[in-house]
Amino acid sequence: MRLEKLQKEKENLLKKLSDSGFLSNKKNFEEASRRLKRMEEEINTLKEIAKIEKKIKEAEEILAEATDDELLSLAEEDLQKNKALKEKLVNEEIKQTEKNDNSSNIKGIVIEIRAGAGGSEAALFAQDLFRMYHRYADNKGWPTKIINTNKTSLDGLKEGEIEIKNKDAFENLKYEAGVHRVQRIPFTEKSGRIHTSTATVAVLPQIKNVEIEVKQEDIEETFFRSSGPGGQNVQKVETAVRIRHKPTGLIVSCQSERQQKQNREKALEILKNKLFNKKQEELIGKEEKERRSQIGRADRSEKIRTYNFPQDRITDHRIKKSWRNIEQVLSGNLDQIIEDTKKEYHQE
Repeated sequence: MRLEKLQKEKENLLKKLSDSGFLSNKKNFEEASRRLKRMEEEINTLKEIAKIEKKIKEAEEILAEATDDELLSLAEEDLQKNKALKEKLVNEEIKQTEKNDNSSNIKGIVIEIRAGAGGSEAALFAQDLFRMYHRYADNKGWPTKIINTNKTSLDGLKEGEIEIKNKDAFENLKYEAGVHRVQRIPFTEKSGRIHTSTATVAVLPQIKNVEIEVKQEDIEETFFRSSGPGGQNVQKVETAVRIRHKPTGLIVSCQSERQQKQNREKALEILKNKLFNKKQEELIGKEEKERRSQIGRADRSEKIRTYNFPQDRITDHRIKKSWRNIEQVLSGNLDQIIEDTKKEYHQE
């Protein structure tokens, strides 16, 4: 239950706020205080929803057992009234969470997609997902930029990052993070056998003016020739940049710009956001960090969603809901899946 998780998180934050060492850091205190206020607002709304759900259950029990017409009529009226009220509160809670999560500090996202288990077929599936999110953003009219791609000889994708420059992108796409699984017959398969492969998706919010210091001695930089768009210059000169942050092991690559300096600046920006996100998870605590864990080990068994081509069915295993028309979805038509996932997640 989301309410229980928030209440536990609130308890953890209250413990931090009573720690003198934690309070000595002004930024930690201010962020924790803001987070606590937002949580209390959401907790109150979820408690109201729980009360309404109890009334709905009571009305349903009366309808199932009562025989008196007047009592049945009152119960039916009460049931419909509380269902409408619950729908209103759920929508308010979604908007409240979006306001909290998608604050004015978020300017966009970077989606990272990597091939998982399944060899060349996994890389082809990763490319499908990469194209799907790119087209989804295009359909929304959101500016995009391909930050980095590492392709295979069969035009699959080993790994790739897309930057989406819109403040609403995080709220719409954050539940896409996790292991996606595909079941289909690869075009290289001669016997018609169905293969199962995976790809991982991570969604990184981009924060405005993120205040993270990256020391020069803490990073290791390598330069290479870009394989992405940008004309002949990027193909002949080592304009692409790869940065490794030694203390954390985080690695960021960028090859979207024409100049090495520009790629270095963009890579540093993404690195700072990754470090900021890591710091926020540590602030929130271990339990919440585990709840937000995005990609796991990319094993076939660790999945949030399955794309079953033979049955033309997409299933989200977190909310136990399925949709049809895989080809349309992979063409970027994700609105129904995203709206259903957001609504179900907020009712958990």
